[in-house]
Amino acid sequence: MPIATVNPTTAETLKTFDGLGRAEIEDRLARAHAAFRRHRTTGLPQRVELMRAAADLLEADRDDIARTMTVEMGKPVTQSRAEAAKCVKAMRWYADHAEELLADERPARADIEDSGAADTVVRYRPLGPVLAVMPWNFPLWQVVRFAAPTLLAGNVGLLKHASNVPQTALYLEDLFRRAGYPEGCFQTLLVGSDAIADILRDPRVAAATLTGSEPAGRSVASIAGDVIKKTVLELGGSDPYLVLPSADLDKAVATAVTARVQNNGQSCIAAKRFIVHDRVYDTFVAGFVQRMSALAVGDPLEDATEVGPLSSEQGRRDLEELVDDARGRGATVLCGGGRPEAHPAGWFYEPTVLADITPDMRIHHEEAFGPVATLYRVPDVDEAVRLANDTPFGLSSNVWTRDDAEQQRCARDLEAGCVYFNGMTASHPAFPFGGVKRSGYGRELSGHGLREFCNVTTIWHGAPSGG
Repeated sequence: MPIATVNPTTAETLKTFDGLGRAEIEDRLARAHAAFRRHRTTGLPQRVELMRAAADLLEADRDDIARTMTVEMGKPVTQSRAEAAKCVKAMRWYADHAEELLADERPARADIEDSGAADTVVRYRPLGPVLAVMPWNFPLWQVVRFAAPTLLAGNVGLLKHASNVPQTALYLEDLFRRAGYPEGCFQTLLVGSDAIADILRDPRVAAATLTGSEPAGRSVASIAGDVIKKTVLELGGSDPYLVLPSADLDKAVATAVTARVQNNGQSCIAAKRFIVHDRVYDTFVAGFVQRMSALAVGDPLEDATEVGPLSSEQGRRDLEELVDDARGRGATVLCGGGRPEAHPAGWFYEPTVLADITPDMRIHHEEAFGPVATLYRVPDVDEAVRLANDTPFGLSSNVWTRDDAEQQRCARDLEAGCVYFNGMTASHPAFPFGGVKRSGYGRELSGHGLREFCNVTTIWHGAPSGG
């Protein structure tokens, strides 16, 4: 895939970039190695001030970088502005909490004495340069939620961003440079995916994190496993959205629409499979279809637009194949189901709702990365939970019920990294984020994310000898 900005609204190539050659990659790796040796010894207060400076700059740049994101990958510009604001919030949250999250820990006094020590501490020390392989769908947020904890922990970052968001990728390197980070602390590598293996195998690279597709995650995990390096993977999701009889249906319907079409439906944590109890199915579906049909599809640079184009022609083709397969196997199209006639240019797809889904349809097991929702009618909570878990993914889940017993049941039995009751899944810097099954492993955000790329070191002091 060429490294280029291609406007998905018009399919026009706006700018292309040359990838780094081998000598340039070597230079970047050498810089990262040298920067880590310096950065790891800086005091935490200095690292905190650098992060606050970066947050201030990003806040001032919000409107400009929002437009860049929208032009590169197509999300409505109002959502791009919100993404930038969310990054500022996360950077400041980590700056506020880094000291407590990275503080030394002491085992119980009795255990220290039982080991024969005078004192023992557990310390979180940085690992080294961390390679981040990041996707285009949240081109700022995905990087910042890696970069903020990584840099505060004393590591340095190497960003291999998606090839269709190069200007956003270069902005991020420039942001941290302007904030005062020393040379080499955060670098963008304009390279293709074929360069990842050699970079990850380089002994100067300590670990890797990837957000992206299952095949990409499998490849990175395999390489890292071969050279025994730590990885965190956040992969696909086919998140269930359970609606049970006690739900507030008005809120459940309104939230369902946002949960499905946020980011033009291109989000791993977007609700995708709507599993609705028979007693409220008809009411929910009527409201859901009406609202999905009424969404404003159009130019994502217009504030009134609710759904913009998909990020690429291939992405739309993949979505069309899933819908066509389901339709051919008996699914009912309640709204949408094709390209909007009002937008012949660009890579638009109508907000779509499919019913009568069966297990032989690809969309039952595969992730639909676009504004397409699937509906399931269930007779009880047992079948709702069974169907919710009938997926190879396990990223997040949404449950609408005001029944305490049903909440306890779903919290216990849903196979997902997050369970959200009566609200939409949304990542927050204070809460750990990640999945199970083929949605990946490890956690981002919170103290768990901050410490993923730390050397958790036991420091044991023996009792001094008598003189």
